[in-house]
Amino acid sequence: MSEQTVSAYATREDVAYALATGGVLKTGWLDAYARVPRQAFLPDTIWPYDMAAGRAVHVSRAEDAQAWRGYADADVPVVTQWDDGEHTGREPGRVSTSSASMPSVVFRMLDALTVDDYCRVLEIGTGTGWNAALLAHKVGEGNVVSVEVDEAVANRARDALAHFFGAPVEVIHGDGRAGAPGRGVFDRVIATCGVREIPYAWVEQTRPGGVIVAPWGTDFSPADAVLRLTVDAEGMSASGRFTGPVEFMKLRAHRSAPIDHEAYVPGPLPTPETTTSDAARALSAADRFSPLPFALGLRVPACTYVAAEKVRGAQPHWFYSRSDRSWACVLVEDGEPTARVWQRGERRLWDEVEGAYAWWVERGRPGWERFGVTVRGVGERVWVDEVGEWV
Repeated sequence: MSEQTVSAYATREDVAYALATGGVLKTGWLDAYARVPRQAFLPDTIWPYDMAAGRAVHVSRAEDAQAWRGYADADVPVVTQWDDGEHTGREPGRVSTSSASMPSVVFRMLDALTVDDYCRVLEIGTGTGWNAALLAHKVGEGNVVSVEVDEAVANRARDALAHFFGAPVEVIHGDGRAGAPGRGVFDRVIATCGVREIPYAWVEQTRPGGVIVAPWGTDFSPADAVLRLTVDAEGMSASGRFTGPVEFMKLRAHRSAPIDHEAYVPGPLPTPETTTSDAARALSAADRFSPLPFALGLRVPACTYVAAEKVRGAQPHWFYSRSDRSWACVLVEDGEPTARVWQRGERRLWDEVEGAYAWWVERGRPGWERFGVTVRGVGERVWVDEVGEWV
C-alpha cells in the first residue's frame, strides 16, 4: 500500500472537523469521538474501501502501519471479515460479513438514537465493538448490551471492549432477532445490520416511549434506509419514519440468497415487447441510493432488481421474482425513445414495476422521509405520509 494512497484520506482531526461542520457529529458525541478511536477496535488485517480505487483493498498493520492508521481514521467503511470467517488470503472474499462502518454513518445513526446519559441500550450486531464503545462512553459500560451472531467476532469485540475500558461491556453471542432475553427492558435499541423486517422482540424489549433505530430495506436491492421507531405508551407497537439512505450488511437470517440467473433464464429470450414508459428511463438514471428503487421495492414485493453494466450505450435491467421463477428484463439504449422488454412467468414483473412507478409519480415522487413503518405483534406495515396511508 503506497503512502500516496493513504495521503488521499484526511486525518482523524480533519474527519472530525468535516463531520462537525457538516452537522453529522453533534456536540453530544464530540467527546466520544475524541476519546474512543476506531483504530482501537480494528484487527491488524483490514479491507478498507479505497475511494480512489473504487474497491476494498488489503491493508496489514505489520506491513504498513502508516497506511493502516490512515484508513482506520478515514471516513470509509472497513471490512474485517469475509464469508463468515471462511475466507483466507489477501484478496477480498465473496461477501463481506463483518465491518466497522464509516464514521459519518455511525454518528448519523447515533444522533437518531437520541440517547441520554445512563440510558440502557441494546445493540444488535457488535462487529468490531467500536459502536458499542461509543455508546458505553456516553451512557456507561454497564448500560450497554450488545448481541453478535458470529462467535469469533463476539469474542474479539468482547476482548477489545474489556481492554479499552478496563471493565467488560456485555457482549452476547446469539441471534439478534431475539434481542437480549432476560436482560430486562431497554430505553434504546440500535441495529448495525440491515433488516428486512423489525423483529417484534425488539419492540417487546423496549420501554414505552423508547426508540429503535435500524437500517431497513426490501429484497429489491441491497440498499437500506435508516428507520427510527418510537414505542407506543402501551409498549405494544412501534411506529416511525425513515431518515435517509444507507447500506449495511444484513442480519444473517435476513440475507437474500444469490440470484442464479441460469435457473431463471435457461434458454433464448422470448420475443420482446416495447415500452414507452418513463419508468425505464427513470430507473436507468437512478443510483442505488435514489428514492425510486426504494419506493419500487415497497410496491413490488419479493423481487430483486439488478442493473447490468452498460455496454455500447445499452443497459439491461433485470428483475427476478423471489416467490417463483418469474423474471423480466428491460433494455434501455441511449438515444432510443422506446425500451425493449422481455418477461416470463406467472408474475408480469415489468408490469408490476411500471405500476409501482406510476404510483410513486402520482404521489409526488416521495423520498425516504415521507415513508414510515408501524410494527405490531401481527407484523409490520409501511405507510406514506401518515399511518393508515398504507403502501
